[in-house]
Amino acid sequence: MGENKKEMVIGIPRGMSYYDSYPFWYGFFSSLGFKIVLSDMTTKQTMSDGSALVVTETCLPIKIYLGHIINLINKGVKNIFVPSIQSIAPKVYNCSKIRGLPDLVRNVVKGDFNIIEATLDKSAKNQGLYNFLKEAVLPFGITSVEIIKEASKNGWKVYNNLNLMMRSGMSYKKALKYAIEGKISIETPENSGIINVALISHGYNIYDDRACMKIFDKLEKMGVNVYTSLQLTQEQKEEGLTSIGANYYWANSAEISGAAGHYLKDNKIDGIITLNAFGCGPDSLMIESITRNAKDLEKPLLSLTIDEHTGEAGFITRLEAFIDMLFRKKRSKIVNNIDINEDVYTPQTNVCKTVLKK
Repeated sequence: MGENKKEMVIGIPRGMSYYDSYPFWYGFFSSLGFKIVLSDMTTKQTMSDGSALVVTETCLPIKIYLGHIINLINKGVKNIFVPSIQSIAPKVYNCSKIRGLPDLVRNVVKGDFNIIEATLDKSAKNQGLYNFLKEAVLPFGITSVEIIKEASKNGWKVYNNLNLMMRSGMSYKKALKYAIEGKISIETPENSGIINVALISHGYNIYDDRACMKIFDKLEKMGVNVYTSLQLTQEQKEEGLTSIGANYYWANSAEISGAAGHYLKDNKIDGIITLNAFGCGPDSLMIESITRNAKDLEKPLLSLTIDEHTGEAGFITRLEAFIDMLFRKKRSKIVNNIDINEDVYTPQTNVCKTVLKK
């Protein structure tokens, strides 16, 4: 039994889908008796380690992900979870790098470790969620569909709790901490800032402090309230997609185009900031569409691109200039008594029936 427990250790890289899916995987694996080992937070060394393994044109999130694989190997983790998310719904696909992630890791990372590979492809026949979960735990001898289904319920519970707290206005870090601890706490956002900005990007770009250079902290110091896709329901994001005439083709369309479509029509939002990684094909297409819609709706938009060479000084300068412009625009409306016509932003918290305070 003791030997069995030692084998039930799984490493999860702190990159790519980690920022969206980790609450689910934590609930799922922990309920099956796994010990979960996370890689350390992203550092300059993480970026350097990953960048050394691939060609220069590879996007920053992939370089960071590979650096986290190296980190786990250095920690002595033998089994590392590297899922291949092909399609999340019929005819809704991920980019090629995410689809081929296990193959990429297998071919460029050298070391004594096993890739725990599972494939989710909802555009193929007989490739549902439970087949995906079964693949993830099959190397550990877990085959019972009933046990897997029960574990998935625990995964969804942790995942839904995170989303519930995020929609109430809680920060990502705090919501993740509470969700992992099995707590629920609904907060009323203070909204102490004067300016409201929607930050449009993938979770792995904006919740990785090293990749985004702590953009949330920087905006907060400037007196800005920040809204993201995690504060929206799936229905709101899909309505946002429709409102700007975008198609749900890419797996992250709702997270990028859908969230942008929603916030572009929200009069409470003073401006949009998009943050994408250099070399990301799907993002470049979606952000071009968002930019055109922002121009039509006369909504100020700042587009930021990051890679491992992005300098913090220039990054801050562009942020400050954009926020200063939003301040001046809002001040002008107030001074000239122009009707701002702001709709009140209402977080989707009505789905919570029982609220547990810490």
